Amino acid sequence: MATVAEWVQGARVRTLPNSVAPVLVGAGAAGEIGAFSWSRTLLALLVALAFQVGVNYANDYSDGIRGTDADRVGPLRLVGSGVASPDSVKAAAFACFGVGAVAGLVLVAVSGHWWMIAIGVGCVAGAWFYTGGSKPYGYSGWGEAAVFLFFGLVAVLGTQYVQAGRTTWLGLAGAVAMGSFSAAVLVANNLRDIPTDRVSGKRTIAVRLGEQRTRVLYEVLVAVPFVVSAAAAFVTPWALVGLASAALVVPAVRRVGGGQTGLGLIPVLKETGLAMLAWAVVTGVALGLG
Repeated sequence: MATVAEWVQGARVRTLPNSVAPVLVGAGAAGEIGAFSWSRTLLALLVALAFQVGVNYANDYSDGIRGTDADRVGPLRLVGSGVASPDSVKAAAFACFGVGAVAGLVLVAVSGHWWMIAIGVGCVAGAWFYTGGSKPYGYSGWGEAAVFLFFGLVAVLGTQYVQAGRTTWLGLAGAVAMGSFSAAVLVANNLRDIPTDRVSGKRTIAVRLGEQRTRVLYEVLVAVPFVVSAAAAFVTPWALVGLASAALVVPAVRRVGGGQTGLGLIPVLKETGLAMLAWAVVTGVALGLG
């Protein structure tokens, strides 16, 4: 029977900036056109966090029953380590999806955009089939694309849309930045796991590209948000404050570019996540002020 502390570890709390950051940017984009709403932002945040923890448990379950996590480096895997039964982890995943679905329904009802239920269903399906099902797309190199879509475009533009009833070019720019940051986190994670993923047959984009090209991909992805900051400054000079968060990602870039492997890459996930959160906070506030 897993302890509370082990369940918290299994939830992979360090990944939560992937959920918080895009909501902040989407809220800032809504504020930029005078449509910010605290209640809708908080509901969107609850949806994002519930789905994030749900997908983390779902991945733990699916990877665990396949044996993919047997020799993994990194945070505790509940199923792979044997501290929790597969059924209990699967139940936890769907409980989180349920919380997110209820919060999403409330948000849809408040905003009146009922067609967005279809997007919510797509998010749950995307979360489950990332590593679940007979042919998980995460095992075929599509994980980063899905992360860019769900944690970038859907999360940012969805947050802006439920508040403003429309999206803007600044919202789209923020969505691209968040998608790139989130994809970079996954690239770093998959770079770390190349040796074990090759053995288990998990053909992530890192396995397909090879170690060196994956390192280049990471560096390109973390550069995108700062290009966005510079470009968005033509609309509002406040966007330039996002460049300040570059200092937080420099250590991660050095680790990746310097050839770190295995345990040496674990700090990269935290550093990239913190840079993403910092960029989102300052940019979201800047857009709101603009």
